Formats: sequence, C-alpha cells, structure tokens
Amino acid sequence: MKSLYTRIVITMLVVILSSSLLGFFFANIYYQVKLKPFNDEKITDMAKSIQQFYQTNDTISLDSYLENVGTLGYELYLTDGDATSRYFGGEFRETYLPAKTVQQVLAGETYHGINTFQTGLFITGFFDNDVRNTIGVPVESDGKTMALFLRQDPERQFGELRIFFAMILIFTSVISILLVLISGRYIVNPIVKLTNATKQIRKGNYDVGLQVRRKDEIGQLADSFAKMAGELEKSEAARQEFVANVSHELQSPLTSMQGFATLLGSETLTAAERAEYLAILSEETMRLSSLTKQLLTLASLDQEAELRKKDLFQLEEQWRQLLQMTEWSWRAKELTIDIELADVAYSGDAELLYQVWSNLLTNAIKFTPKRGTIKVRLYERTNDVCVEVEDSGIGINEAEIPNIFRRFYKANQSRSREEGSSGLGLSISQKIIELHHGTILVESKLGEGTKFTIILPKN
Repeated sequence: MKSLYTRIVITMLVVILSSSLLGFFFANIYYQVKLKPFNDEKITDMAKSIQQFYQTNDTISLDSYLENVGTLGYELYLTDGDATSRYFGGEFRETYLPAKTVQQVLAGETYHGINTFQTGLFITGFFDNDVRNTIGVPVESDGKTMALFLRQDPERQFGELRIFFAMILIFTSVISILLVLISGRYIVNPIVKLTNATKQIRKGNYDVGLQVRRKDEIGQLADSFAKMAGELEKSEAARQEFVANVSHELQSPLTSMQGFATLLGSETLTAAERAEYLAILSEETMRLSSLTKQLLTLASLDQEAELRKKDLFQLEEQWRQLLQMTEWSWRAKELTIDIELADVAYSGDAELLYQVWSNLLTNAIKFTPKRGTIKVRLYERTNDVCVEVEDSGIGINEAEIPNIFRRFYKANQSRSREEGSSGLGLSISQKIIELHHGTILVESKLGEGTKFTIILPKN
C-alpha cells in the first residue's frame, strides 16, 4: 500500500514530466508555425548574399570563400550533381540529399528545405543537422553551375548558450525534485499527526496537542480535529458521570429495598412496623420505576433527530388538564395559581410537550413554600409561541443555573432525596424542546423564585 507521501511525490513528478513534454510539444508547434518560416527566410537571405557576393567577386577562390563562411558558424554543401561534392564548416549528421533536389537547384531554383523539412512532435527542426534541412541556391564558378546548400551550425553559433540552457534544465530538474520531496513531507506531516492523534483517541487518550499552525484546509482540519477531540473528551466524561449517577441512583433504592425486605422477614416485627416497612418498600419501588421510566425516555429522545409525529392541538387545554390533575398537590400547600392562557393551537408532539409542562409545574409546586404563588402564562407572538412558568419558591443560586439541565444534576442536594428527585426532569424537558426547535430559558434568584420561559417556533 502506497503512503500518502509517496502518492503526492509521484503525482508531482508526473506533473513535472507531463508539463515538460507538453512544453516541448507546444514549443515545437510554435517553431513550426512562427519560427520556421522566419528562419527559412533568414537563411535564404544569407544564401543569396553569398551567391551575389561571389558572382561580383569571381576572382576569389570559391572553396576559400566558403571555408571562411563556414568558420562564421555555417554548414555548407557544394555539389555539381555529379562527382564533385565538398563540405565546408560543421559536419552534417545526415548527408543524404535527393538527386531531384540537386537538379532543381542546378536549374536555377531556390531550395527551401528548412520550410519543408518534417520533424517529430517533440523535435525542433532548428537543431536537426540534416543536409535536407538547408537552403539551396545555384552558384556560378569557372563557367560551371554548382548547387550550394546552407544552414546555420547551432553547435558553433549557440554552443555555450545550449550548455547554459542545459545546465539550467538540469539544475531546475534537480531542485524541483528536491522541493517536491520536501514540500510533500510538509504537506503530509499534519496528516501523519492526525493519524497518530486518531490512534491515541482510539486508546482513550484525548489529550492530543497537534501543534499545527497552518491556515489552509489541512490547518482547518487539524483545528476541527482538536476541537472534536475536546468534545469527545467532554462526552466521555459525561458518559462516565452518567453511568456513575445511574449506578448510584439505582443502587440507593435497591439497597433500601433489600434492607427492608430483610427486615420484613423478621418474626419479631409488630404489625405497625411491618406496615411501615411495606409502605417504605412501596415508595422505593415507585421511585425505582419512575427512575427507569425517565432513563428509557431520555435514551429514546437521544436517538431522535426530528419529531416522529406532529398533531395540531390546543396548548390551553393541556394546561387546564394539567392544573386539574395536580390540584390536590398545590391545594395541599395552599398555593395561589395565577393563570393567563391564550387560545393557542400548536402542531407538535402533544404527549412530549405535556411531559414538559408537567415537569415544570411539578418543580414549581415542589420548591414553592406554603401559601406561595405560581404564575403560568401562555401567549402568542408573530413567529413563535411562549410559555412562562414562574414561582415564588426557594430559587436557584446564580452559579448553579448553567448546570440545571445536566443529567442527574440537583441544585438543592439537601432536599433532593426527600422530594424524590432524580435530576432528569429538566434534561428531558430541554431535549423535548430542542426536538421542537425551540428554546428553554431560566431566570432565578436565590430566595426570590424561578421563572422558566419556553419559546416554540410556529409551524
């Protein structure tokens, strides 16, 4: 299996090689379209200049003159089309020249071999040292017509420049490969860190300092990963706390039930003691049943992302039914119930919202002292529906308000046992409101009461 680093390096090298080949290809196209006609015309002018100079200075030896021209960086081929053929200047790599071409030049035509010479896709004709890649003109010498073929000698005219460009190409290639190797490692290094961090998280170690300061997509990925690791750590801590709390909450009534069940087996108990122990055992059983029911409800809500059912119902009717069902409890404490309920129809899960109202009202009754007041407001705004439940009870310490929706959290630890609270009611209520895409807010002052506000968006 190839590593990401190997893949990146290979990809970059393939890109460099491909771009080089394409560069040669397009450079050759440019030569064929633009430079070849220009080069043909330039060498033609040079050949005709040689031709004209010699015709006006025929006392000069043709061979000597062509030898001097050859030293200036040209390759020349002189032939009479028969037995006499001579080369001047640089050597041609390919010396084959069709007899038909020679005869055309001897007949007085100019041969444009540079313009008609065919090359491959990645071969620039400028450097093709072939006698066919020349300009041919007729030259009169000693009353005899000779065919002169001429081309530039790149080796002599541009030898140092070719070496210079070759060195540039070599150094560029080597440096490019080195930079590819280094940059590939630079790119992959954060991924390696992320992989190692993933292995640490899999082992349960969430303290993974990535130390990635890049601002690109990989840097953003590393930052998101670090935040995710932090959230996982919090989630794991919450899970462990939840398991510990569940164990504690279940263990407490089970231990109590076991103790009283053992006592009930004693033959020395009086009828009154037996009745008292049975009542306590019944209360603990009910408490355990309520706790398991709440746990099942919370687990079920955690699995839901959206509401499974929506029905149109009257919120006012729900509240009036709830006040009637709890009348015995708030009348026993001589509480004043101040209600202001608008006629509001809402589309949602009626059973779940009824549970929210029940939790809030039950808490208000539970923590409001005798002859206190509970206010319930239900009203409608432009885009949402609001429910307010306010009591004049014991209130909540300001430092504890952010924690009251945590599972098993009990702001009033001293009273939680006697009131039979499990610390799950507000967690369940918040989850239900979130499933309705709503918000639950709390305002409270110690000793002055608490106010819960639920805002539900209209459908």
